[in-house]
Parts: sequence; structure tokens; C-alpha cells
Amino acid sequence: MSTLFQPITLRSLTIANRLWMAPMCQYSAAATGPDAGVATDWHFAHYAARAAGGTGLILAEATAVAPEGRISPYDLGLWNDRQAAALRRITGFLKEQGTVPGIQLAHAGRKASTDATWHGGGPLTSDEGGWSPVAPSPLPFDEGHPAPDELSVARIHEIVEQFASAARRALDAGFQVVEVHGAHGYLIGQFLSPHTNHRTDAYGGSYENRTRFALEIVDAVRTVWPEELPVLFRISATDWLSENEDDEREGWTADDTVRFAADLLAHGVDLLDTSTGGLAPRARIATGPGYQVPFAERVKRETGLPVGAVGLITEARQAEKIVADGQADVVLLGRELLRNPSFVRHAARELGAEVATPQQYHRAV
Repeated sequence: MSTLFQPITLRSLTIANRLWMAPMCQYSAAATGPDAGVATDWHFAHYAARAAGGTGLILAEATAVAPEGRISPYDLGLWNDRQAAALRRITGFLKEQGTVPGIQLAHAGRKASTDATWHGGGPLTSDEGGWSPVAPSPLPFDEGHPAPDELSVARIHEIVEQFASAARRALDAGFQVVEVHGAHGYLIGQFLSPHTNHRTDAYGGSYENRTRFALEIVDAVRTVWPEELPVLFRISATDWLSENEDDEREGWTADDTVRFAADLLAHGVDLLDTSTGGLAPRARIATGPGYQVPFAERVKRETGLPVGAVGLITEARQAEKIVADGQADVVLLGRELLRNPSFVRHAARELGAEVATPQQYHRAV
């Protein structure tokens, strides 16, 4: 029997299979007005199609915990109750299809206030609907990007509470899994990496200080999230900077990730969603099929924390081998699910497994 289509249980929540949908921004919410950050028909159709396609768990895209935490003005948000109410239609439908609804909570930090990717993704001025980004240190993301405002300790504490408030709203919206976004060079990752965190207070310098903000957020979310439901954390396992001799400051490394995974496990995180990169715009990354899987495998082997593998996983038998060989507990698909909303159903057929099929599609079984 296919290992990929065996259920997995995290805390008291059982997920039907191990092919999950990774968070992928749609940049399709209203930018301003009362509907800013509110899910639209596009979001419903997008997530509903993947649920009907058999996906075990769907993680909704990076959802901002505050307006200034959006990557773009068009991001989803969970800083008010109107936004939570609009998501209930989505979570309800996903559950009807046997899919577990999850959501990624995020703050973009210095990578905030940019345009949609299909418009180039560049920084927006205030006249274009942009705002001043914030970060642990006043270092711009790239040439042509503004220097962010350095966060005060008081503002750091406010953002921790914003994550907790967003988690409460996520629960009210019907989500059963919440993921804290610490990857891809967004705010939490900016605190973790010495490349972007030049602080000299309790939130900078040593490993313990640089991880303090992330662990405070995890603790705050875990406090408001039900004990019986899982909390995930997404990490960039490396910034891909430590091997580059021309970089002025070393970045976050795979060794740091293994150490941090043990800390996350002790703080109540149930699975590490293991990606890489995103912090430095010109980091040299050696990509290829499954190129990030070894990072997940190492965390699983050395800490015992369940892990998800992501990145250029495009074939059913490739995903099956990753789970069957014990390299990861689950596989999260991104672009492949954009190309094919029914990838999971097709994978089940290829591997001789079964997945729940909507009765409306019985002709195609």
C-alpha cells in the first residue's frame, strides 16, 4: 500500500493523506476599503478545486497579521473579524471534501509594500498605495528598496500579540491547522539570520537572542490555539549564504535549523515545513528535483520533529519515495498543484491507492 496515502495524525487531528498544498500567495484581495484583505470568489474557487482534487491538507496563502505586514496591498489578512468571516465559506467547503483547512500567518517585514508579482513585484511608493516597511534592522532588501524602520521592543511585542490575535480569528474562521511563517526572508526570518539582524539588544546578536522573537510568537500562538490541534512552522533551512565568501555576514545555516527545530519541538510545534532561501536576493542556490529534501531529512533524523518536504517535487513516485524512505513525513506541493488541481487524485491512481472522490465526479473514478 502506498505510504503517501496513509493517514497521518498530529495531536488529535488525522489527515487523510500526505500530499498537502503549500501556501502560495494569490495577490487577489482588495487593497483598500472595508474589503481590504478579505477573501474573494477567486480564493474560494482556487482552494475548492484542490480540495475536490483530493489534497489532504491545504495551507492557505501567507495571511498578514497586520496591514503593514502584507507583502503586497492585495494579500489576505486576519487583522479583523470581517476577514475571518469571509474565510468560513472556504474552510467549510474544504471540510466537506475531507480536506483539512490550514492557514499560514505572516508578517513580511522589510519585504512588505511591493506590487503583485505579475506587475514586477517591485516596491510601491505611498502614491502607489505603499507604506513604510519594518524590520529588525534598517537594512533594505535590495537596491531600489527603501530602508525599513527598525522595530522598537514595544513594537516587537505588539507584533507577537498580532500573531496571537490572528490565530484566534483563524480558529473562529474554521481552520484546524495554523502555520507560523518563518521562511523566505520575511520578518521572522529577518530576526533569525545574522545577515539581516544587526541588533545589539535582547533580540539580536547571539543565537538565543535572534530566535527569541520567533519563539515568543510560537508561544503566543500555541497559548490561544487548542491543545488538540497542531501548530506548524515554516523555515528556510538555509539562506544559501554561508558558502559564499563574498558575503559580508554569514546567514542562517542548516546547523542553525537543526538546533532551532529542537527548540520548536520543545515549544509545542508539531511539524517543520522545510523550505530554503528568500532572504538575500542574489544568493546562489543549487536547485534540482527535490533539492530541499535533505534539509528536511536531517531535521527529522536528528531531532525527531515531523517534517514536510517541498521544492521541485513534481511526480507521484518521487513524492512516494520521499515519504517511504523516511526523508519526510509529508510532501507539500506548490506549482504542481497550480498546474494540476487534481494532482493528488491522479497520484493515487498511479500508486494504486484511493482518495475520496466527490459524488459529482463519480463518472471519472
